[in-house]
Amino acid sequence: MFGTTLLERRSKPERIADQAWQHLVSAVSSAGDSVRDTARSARRSGSGLADEATDLVGSAADEARRRATLAFDALAGRRPALPWTLLVSATLVGAAIGWAAGTAARAAGSRYRAVDGIEFVDVDRPNSPVGLDG
Repeated sequence: MFGTTLLERRSKPERIADQAWQHLVSAVSSAGDSVRDTARSARRSGSGLADEATDLVGSAADEARRRATLAFDALAGRRPALPWTLLVSATLVGAAIGWAAGTAARAAGSRYRAVDGIEFVDVDRPNSPVGLDG
């Protein structure tokens, strides 16, 4: 009862200020809820971005480490190792291409040898087959 009497005795600007304060408090509390929701979603999407950044930084660090090792070896006067994997792969590809070309050449050559009906003629003596004495 005492509180209601005080509220009734306030002036109109005080009541308006009180209502504005209540609206502000409710707006801030509802905004706080939406900010928390936004923060949660940002944290979820941010963790994915952090994973991608970690992968990118990790690969860059690996490349930097590899280059630093190569530079250190070069300064120490050591020659780089032969790329054995590349050499073996190139050898196998070359052998496969050579085998395919040889097989194709043998197949093409066997077609022309199959013709048996060819008769050779001596050019010195027209109208005479080769190998006939006479």
